[in-house]
Order: sequence, then structure tokens, then C-alpha cells
Amino acid sequence: MSQPLAYRMRPQSIEELVGQEHLVGNGKIIWRMVQAKRLSSMILYGPPGIGKTSIASAIAGSTKYAFRNLNAATDSKKELKIVVEESKMSGTVILLLDEIHRLDKPKQDFLLPYLESGQIIMIGATTENPYISIHPAIRSRSQIFELHPLTEEQIISALDRAVNDPEKGLGSKNVSVTPEALNHLARATNGDLRSALNALELAVESSQTDSQGNIIISLEIAEECVQRKALTHDKDGDSHYNVISAFQKSIRGSDVDAALHYLARLVEAGELITICRRLMVIAYEDIGLGNPAGAARTVAAVQAAEKLGFPEARIPLANAVIEMALSPKSNSAIVAIDQALEGIRSGDFGDVPAHLKDAHFSGADKLNRGINYKYPHSYPNAWVEQQYLPDKIKSRHFYKPKETSKFEEALAKQYKKYN
Repeated sequence: MSQPLAYRMRPQSIEELVGQEHLVGNGKIIWRMVQAKRLSSMILYGPPGIGKTSIASAIAGSTKYAFRNLNAATDSKKELKIVVEESKMSGTVILLLDEIHRLDKPKQDFLLPYLESGQIIMIGATTENPYISIHPAIRSRSQIFELHPLTEEQIISALDRAVNDPEKGLGSKNVSVTPEALNHLARATNGDLRSALNALELAVESSQTDSQGNIIISLEIAEECVQRKALTHDKDGDSHYNVISAFQKSIRGSDVDAALHYLARLVEAGELITICRRLMVIAYEDIGLGNPAGAARTVAAVQAAEKLGFPEARIPLANAVIEMALSPKSNSAIVAIDQALEGIRSGDFGDVPAHLKDAHFSGADKLNRGINYKYPHSYPNAWVEQQYLPDKIKSRHFYKPKETSKFEEALAKQYKKYN
């Protein structure tokens, strides 16, 4: 029986990795460790299917060290001993330990001396927060790196490579995947490359060749293989963005029923990452200071949804959408920061006033640094009138309160008091 496509396409060197550029890109930390052959044990954490095993495999391939894969929950101490014996015979072994958060104390105590000596380079993989779920003794001997879900572009790139690779991929099968199908495989798998490759392989293996001996993977086939419907079949592929736009504008416009409708379309399409990112934006762009507690609850709902995954994720998402749609709205914060940025970018700024400059060095008084600064805590109500903006823009006002809620009414009152 042939190995699954996702397994065959596993990278054999750092250069073949897709995504996680903040760790494996040219000049980044894991890239530098591999180049210098100065590896240390590490813990990789993040959602499933985003490259934890691939990074371990690529490190082993790039360094030519032996690579072994065990599961902390299901493999016994006996399997660990086999890996240790191999390292004694042949030198350093890279051990990928899946579900490292489930490593029990006897296995942990057995491993620690070999991690200390560098005989075993352990790469722990987990979907759990290691600062909470992993024993301090293991954490203290490991570098901890967070991995991020892959972008749609990165998944499409990896799928293209799998389609065209004649040795490890599907290049010998004359496979053609329509752009709409590729986009759907990338979106509906929520940043999980393994799921996208599995769906692609299922699509190919379950399809018949046409009269020219080609296998054509259409959007309809892709939908069946990931069990998610695309938003629509529009040929230009912009319905995805239209629904997201309508989703935000419905919440901004306080139409809770329309907001729930567009949320349902996104849920049905399996677009969890898209929903979560958009809700975080809406919480602070459109609700903002109108309902800060609601914005904070939206963040909590997004975190719960990411932890739960579909189908349960729809519940906290619906809670957040209903509250935000019916919440007081304020965009005063985004308007304020954008106006401040516009001034900086146009050169409309001046020198920091002398009395505000850093005075924590010898000779600062000779440069007139910090002279005449009034320490607010020395005054009633911890406030004293003094100039903070540079002379050039000392009369500028960026924040303009929108009194749409009691919270921002209170901010407006304070703002008028201080200005």
C-alpha cells in the first residue's frame, strides 16, 4: 500500500518547508540552528497540520541526523529506550515526540539526562499552550516556538507542488486542478496543509481519467472531498470577499439578522480563520470604545471558537455577533490613530519638548533635558497642566469622542476636562 500524499510530500530539507518563515526563513532562528549544526531541543506548538512534523523532518534531513517519531501518549518507555540505544550506537538522534503535553513523569525522568547531554535532540509537538500544559523540567531544557496557520497562498503553493511533483507527488497522473478548486481546498481546510493534501489525494484517487487520460479536479469534486460548500460558484471567485464585506457592514449597521445570515454562510463554508480574524477587526474598528467590555468578550469568543473548532465554534461566534450587532458603536479610536499616522507620514511633527526628554544620564541638566518637568502624581488628582505635544503641532487634536455609550461619554468628559 502506497504512503499517503501528505507523508510523501513531507519536506526533506529546510528549503522545502512551506510557511513558518518567522522560524525557518533565511536568517531566522531555526534556519540558523540548522546552518550552524547547533541544535537544541525545542517545543513546537500550534494547530494541527501546520508543519510541526515537517519542521522536525526537515531539520533531520538538513543535518543528516537519524529521525525517529514517537507519541508521548501511546508509545511506552520501551520505545524511548530503543531510540536512546540507537543514539549510543550511531550518534545524535532527532526525536519528534508528538503530544508532548501528555508525557508522564517516568518517561520524562528517563529522557532528561539524554536531553541534557544532547544525545537526543527532542522536538516536542503539541496543540496545547506549553507554558500551561508541559512540565517545567521539560520546558527549561527546550526552546519554545509558536507555529501559525498557513495562509491560503502558502497552501495553494504546496498543493501546486504536490500536483506537479513526478516522484513524490501526483505529477505522473496528469492531474489538473481548476483555480476555483485550489482556492476552495486552501480556504476550507483553515490553514491545515495536511487536510488539504489529504483532500486533494482523495479527489484524485476517486476521479476517472477523461478521454485524453487526464484527471480534472473541479470545484464540485473539491467540495465533496472536504465536505464543505464553496460560498458560490461565481467564476471570478470574489463572492468570498463579498460575503466577508457584507458580514462586517451588517454588524456595523446593527442588523443582527443579516449579520447572522452572513455568519452562517461563512460557517457553512468552513471559514473559521476568516470569521475569527474579521470579528477581531470589527470588535475594535466598529465597536471600539462604544462597548470595550463587548470587544473583550468578542476576543474571548474567538479564542473559544479556535479551541473548539467546528461545529461547536458556531456557538461562541453567534454570541459575539449578536452582541456586536446590537452594541453601541464607535470608530473614534481608529479615526484618531489614523489621523496621528497621517500627520507623521506627511512630516507634520516636531521635536519632543525639552522638559519631556529623557534625563536619566549624567549631564542631562546641561543639555536642558527634563528641566521644569511637572510630575503629575505630585499634584491634586494626579494632573497638572503642561505641554506634551511638540511646539509645531501643540494645538492638534486627534481623538474626537463619539458619545454613543456611557463609557465614551465618560471619556469625553475627561477629555474636555484635560483639554
